[in-house]
Amino acid sequence: MRILQISSASSFGGGERYVADLTNSLSERGHDLYLAVRPHSPLVEHVRLPSTKIKTLRLRNALDVQSAHELARFVRQHEIEVVHAHMARDYSLAAYAARRNRNTKFIVTRHVLFPLNRLHRQTLARAQRVIAVSNAVARELRKERLTSDDRIAVVHNGIDTDRFAHVLDNFDRAEFLMSKGLPSDCLLVGSIGELRTLKRHDDFIRAAAKIAERFPQTHFVLAGVDVSTTGEVRNQLEQLVTELRLTDRFHFLGWLEDAAKLLAALDVFVSASETESFGLAIAEAMAAGTAVVATATDGAKEVVEHRSTGLLVPIGDIPNLADAVGFLLSGNERLEMGRRGREAVAVHFSLQRMVDEIEAIYAN
Repeated sequence: MRILQISSASSFGGGERYVADLTNSLSERGHDLYLAVRPHSPLVEHVRLPSTKIKTLRLRNALDVQSAHELARFVRQHEIEVVHAHMARDYSLAAYAARRNRNTKFIVTRHVLFPLNRLHRQTLARAQRVIAVSNAVARELRKERLTSDDRIAVVHNGIDTDRFAHVLDNFDRAEFLMSKGLPSDCLLVGSIGELRTLKRHDDFIRAAAKIAERFPQTHFVLAGVDVSTTGEVRNQLEQLVTELRLTDRFHFLGWLEDAAKLLAALDVFVSASETESFGLAIAEAMAAGTAVVATATDGAKEVVEHRSTGLLVPIGDIPNLADAVGFLLSGNERLEMGRRGREAVAVHFSLQRMVDEIEAIYAN
């Protein structure tokens, strides 16, 4: 099949990992893949496609008429059979391009729980299928009545378990820690995610202060970039670290190319978010064999089996968050929990399973 993936993302997060992994996997299976992105898109570095198959457009918003026309011409020129859009502002442009080419299917993946507007209701009505990355997202789509039930397909995110297996087989934890300026023998608790208010990284920092009192040898790391225009989120978090006297123990790592290595180095992974549509970083931590403590968001509850593959705590409950991490640091349960988590990801959240299901949707 000739397939065009569309994403106007300007940063690289869980949704963009999904697009990159899906694109590369489908290409490896012999499909003819194309990608439409904004200028300077971070996705270009993560897909294994020649430049001739990457179309750069403005993709400014859902009413970008020029991009819609250029996209339609590109679809016609390359005889694209499937147009697959991943961000809300791209849905209407992708729908127009598919409608202008009679034999082209229009597929959407909904990655987040945020509500959509009336324009999207009209757009999604034209989609052959709307893929929800979790049951939570599917419930939100049904609640908003954005498309008919029979067009919604739940396909949980997939993790490239081979990538994590390769990291674990060749991993020197002490060397990695020292490369990040951390003691080679420290306990390490960390989180990965864009620096957004809804991720509640401030709750993680406040919990870290409580954990540090009980476990003086523990260091804490937060990897992710501030997507705000002025950098105010990171500034606020750094100020909180200073106020709680954690400056020597809490480390901001920014963007990491070797995120899988960080996850493998952690003793405990923490997700303090107030909302997760799926929780890709949680599943990746599990794939790395790392014990997880996560707030009980709708998405996290689909990934983590409480007290088996991780621990779930109420959203915003900082003492409970700190106690859960402390419980794992104080014994060997975290090793067994990490093992069970890795097995669960291999069974339920593999990349191969995700690609199989999406490939079948394209074909039907």
